[in-house]
Amino acid sequence: MLQTPFDHLVDAPHPKGYVAMRGTPVIDGSISDTAWSKAPWTDAFVDIEGSLKPNPRFMTRAKMLWDDDYFYIAAEMEEPHVWGTLTEHDSVIFYDNDFEVFIDPDGDNHNYYEFEMNALNTGWDLRLPKPYRDGGPALNEWEIPGLKTAVTIDGTLNNPSDTDRGWSVEIAMPWAPLGGKPATGVQWRVNFSRVEWQVDLIDGKYVKRAGLREDNWVWSPQWVIDMHQPQMWGYVQFEDSAGSLMPDLNHRAK
Repeated sequence: MLQTPFDHLVDAPHPKGYVAMRGTPVIDGSISDTAWSKAPWTDAFVDIEGSLKPNPRFMTRAKMLWDDDYFYIAAEMEEPHVWGTLTEHDSVIFYDNDFEVFIDPDGDNHNYYEFEMNALNTGWDLRLPKPYRDGGPALNEWEIPGLKTAVTIDGTLNNPSDTDRGWSVEIAMPWAPLGGKPATGVQWRVNFSRVEWQVDLIDGKYVKRAGLREDNWVWSPQWVIDMHQPQMWGYVQFEDSAGSLMPDLNHRAK
């Protein structure tokens, strides 16, 4: 039988799951308001290849909420040196350290959405009709009208002379560009990625360490260095209250 580089994904552990409850947070970059206090944190992020690689050097975790208008996402990232360089919308944001969101509403592994942002609150939104492995182009012209984002730095941005504690982001995605609001109890396929570059401090500036690739830390492991395997993304179930429990999802999405 012909082998492919992704055959091992068939036996990979089941993706992570999360119940997103209703709530309306203030989008200011802080995750301390009352609405967020009712939302649980995800598990700490792991390497994109899961247990095949060591745990990340720094903690990352996320939360989700929703209401009639938006899908809300928050993330908290431990980081001793917060930096960013890209300020133009739709730049290739992962050339900086970043936080990334991947959403496939109907779970068919096609027509999915990606959003990336850095510590300067610069964003890149794109849609993929199909994964790159299937010849899918990235449609950079796709936009998210009404998107709200904010960043808070726990420390100082682009200052190598001190040690920071980290940065946090908040994202409010309106439903219309995602195909419409889900009904209560519906599950979407969602994943998050954090790109982290190792840097040296040279002449008072951050410089990417030569010869090293970026680290990719994710909520639900992909088991391969490729975020564009939507069948490995997590399951997010939209519910009204904490009393609603996600059912057993020990099945593989088709």
